[in-house]
Amino acid sequence: MAKRQNDNPPGMPSQRQLRVAEEVRHALAAVFERGDFRDPDLANARITVTEVRASPDLKHMTAFISGLGRDVPPEQFAALKRASAFLRGQVAKSVRLKYAPDLHFQPDNALDYAMKMDALMKQPAVRRDILSAPRPPAEDDDGE
Repeated sequence: MAKRQNDNPPGMPSQRQLRVAEEVRHALAAVFERGDFRDPDLANARITVTEVRASPDLKHMTAFISGLGRDVPPEQFAALKRASAFLRGQVAKSVRLKYAPDLHFQPDNALDYAMKMDALMKQPAVRRDILSAPRPPAEDDDGE
């Protein structure tokens, strides 16, 4: 039987990648919620897993993390790298995959970016340009 071609545009994750990444996100969130770490830098850490992205072969997962209301300190990132083998084992117990994925951690800067864009949009010059921009005709407009 021939393999089915991926219907997604190039560079877009498949449905399976999205589903498995979400399961890994839930598994990591459960581990962080329990907080059973031996490392003192992670013992009382309040870490939120905002997103997980999976590689096409599902062998590598990048977890985007943030602290609750603040940035994650560099010491905790170093501790996460040290604990990645433990976290990999916890994910392997929770999510049934052929291979336990290697976990990589990145800070989630999406909220910072959104706040920056919001501040830019509220500037008087930008608001003026947005309000004075010509509006495209509506689709139900018959041109009269």
